[in-house]
Amino acid sequence: MRMRVSKLVTIERHIAEEEHAHKGASGEFSRLMRDMLLAIRLISRDVRRAGLNDVLGITDGTNVHGEQVKKLDMLAHDTIFRAMDHGGHLCVMASEESEELIMIPPEYARGKYVLLFDPLDGSSNIDVNVTIGTIFSIYHRVTPDYVGDGTLEDVLQPGSRQIAAGYVCYGSSTQLVYTTGNGVDIFTYDPTIGEFLLSDEKIQMPNRGKCYSVNEGNSSKWDDNLKKYIDYLKTPSADKRRPYSLRYVGTSIADLHRTIMYGGIFMYPADKSNPKGKLRMMYECNPLAMIVEQAGGMASDGVHRILDKRPGSIHERSPLFIGSKDDVLEAEAFLRGEFPPGGEEA
Repeated sequence: MRMRVSKLVTIERHIAEEEHAHKGASGEFSRLMRDMLLAIRLISRDVRRAGLNDVLGITDGTNVHGEQVKKLDMLAHDTIFRAMDHGGHLCVMASEESEELIMIPPEYARGKYVLLFDPLDGSSNIDVNVTIGTIFSIYHRVTPDYVGDGTLEDVLQPGSRQIAAGYVCYGSSTQLVYTTGNGVDIFTYDPTIGEFLLSDEKIQMPNRGKCYSVNEGNSSKWDDNLKKYIDYLKTPSADKRRPYSLRYVGTSIADLHRTIMYGGIFMYPADKSNPKGKLRMMYECNPLAMIVEQAGGMASDGVHRILDKRPGSIHERSPLFIGSKDDVLEAEAFLRGEFPPGGEEA
């Protein structure tokens, strides 16, 4: 369900009003988000000019995951770091593109927040003008020293401790989907005035959808129960609820954004090549799970709630089944070997 807005509200005003509703708020979180929004505006500008400013293509390096690094990946990573390192709000950062924790330069103050981010999701789509995006989440630091550096303990927190999460889609428009635990709001960037304006507020997902999103090119490596689930979704049912339609972009947030708006399920399962899954729990699964749960959906690794999992390393991976609650519950049942009537034979 989408609730369109009739008033003009900038994201800065929206964040400030939310913060004022919290007794004792200092305004520090609003200033942190101001810096993050500057980074997002700069990345959006560079994405729009990607074919003109020599940022397409790959660098000479690979990242911690052994993947070739695209020029825009590193540009987005550096942009977020340069926007966030000196505000005095963060004690430490971590990025999908950085092997180690990202420390605050010694000349700047440390704060009480932790920032985790995937600077540019959908790297394989960068050079072909398909939607890409940025994902981020924010935590309170758990170490008590607000002067010293943050530590690994501050970063390795379960997703249930996130105080804010968001993603940005750089598509036909630049949209920020954002939550602080009080519902999910969408802001659309108006480049003519340089502002993100509230365009949809307190969105709620359908309990079930009609689309599924998964890379079926990997199906030969899937568990048999997952194969049965996908076959089940494609098999017509007497009540016309199935078949589902396959929709797959290959950028996680693009596939998830469609799922949030229309319902259904997005899956990145474990397989024989990636027995622990492929998506990064800290930079992708946790923030997306927080957003989806706030929109009335569900996020699971196939067995456990994503937000309950405690990461063991900053680049830990996880399977992900995320979307409408009834669809995710049905997927979990199939993975347990619990098939509905006609499901096993589908």
